[in-house]
Amino acid sequence: MRFGYRCPACGASYAIEPGRYLCDPCSKSNAPGKPLEGVLECVPESTPAKGSLPLPVEAEWFPPIPVGNTPLWRPDRLREKLGLSGLYLKDDAREPSGSFKDRASFLVAAFARKHGIKEIALASTGNAASSMACVGAAAGIKVKVFVPKTAPIAKRVQVLQYGADLVEIDGTYDLAFDTSLEYSERTGTLSRNTAYNPLTIEGKKTVSFEIARDLASRGEGPIEHVFVPTGDGVILAGVIRGFEDLLAMGEIHTIPMFWAAQAEGSMAIARELARKPGTGAPFSGAVPSSTLADSIAVDAPRNGPFLLGKLRKYGGRAVTVDDGEILEAQRLGSSFAGFFAEPSSATALAGLIKMKMELGTKARVAVLLTGSGLKDIRNAARAVGADY
Repeated sequence: MRFGYRCPACGASYAIEPGRYLCDPCSKSNAPGKPLEGVLECVPESTPAKGSLPLPVEAEWFPPIPVGNTPLWRPDRLREKLGLSGLYLKDDAREPSGSFKDRASFLVAAFARKHGIKEIALASTGNAASSMACVGAAAGIKVKVFVPKTAPIAKRVQVLQYGADLVEIDGTYDLAFDTSLEYSERTGTLSRNTAYNPLTIEGKKTVSFEIARDLASRGEGPIEHVFVPTGDGVILAGVIRGFEDLLAMGEIHTIPMFWAAQAEGSMAIARELARKPGTGAPFSGAVPSSTLADSIAVDAPRNGPFLLGKLRKYGGRAVTVDDGEILEAQRLGSSFAGFFAEPSSATALAGLIKMKMELGTKARVAVLLTGSGLKDIRNAARAVGADY
């Protein structure tokens, strides 16, 4: 099956080829430290067949590393504790690097292999960096990552263990993002930067296929709500893209409610979603992030405009929680389900806990658990009152 890129804003079409990232006319106003305009999405030339997994890179180019097909848990004790009989946990801490980001890295690496590209560069708060380094090691691709010095040490050590080139940035993720783009533009290196490279969205949609097909194979009803930890917005955009494909393929008949779960100290998507369209420039005035959930701490969500369009199209919502609620959700997930989540993943669970009375006790809800708690032991210790 053939794919192309399409700009949701203006409808322009482009070939999927090295060097193509954004829509030319729509991205002209982009500036450092701002959300990206002109983010492209992958579209097939025809409706994919039922049972297929439509991706824009052929399977023959996939790296030899087991990404995806992670468990969808039925956490009985946590269900009872929260009074939610239809709760499911999608466990992407089982990915090779311990992070959901492997889904995007896998597809980007496959694209690089197909086109003979030998180096990939990216910015990250830690998970995308360790993920790309991990998959790059399996694929035989050089990886250069730009990471804030404040990123948890476990994630930086992962990068080094996988043999990638680690560049620590004395500043925020947003500065690391812009620095990595400068490097890619100067050297011609393939950029894996989140949202900037459309394949990062496309790779993440695979989780939606797994959720829907897993439930169908069990004879259980379709998922009604999906809670996703949200910073830049790429994971949630990918989740939505997956369900869009499933709907077009006739494998599902309704779209679930999509929830952007954000930390109160980094809530640009929630803030923008609450504002009526046309009441000012979108995402104007970046607010410095301040949250222990480092994986979703961003000042300016690079995929903000793209995600906002998707959320408004399907009536998606946002929920914000404070750091105390995040740590409490982390502890609950660990002690009642046996899942030790990093703070970003716990944000999705905390968001569900905050909204559970509205959803009802029998709602079928999937919470995306996107990273292992072992990636950030310092904050995990805080959650249990330990001083390590």
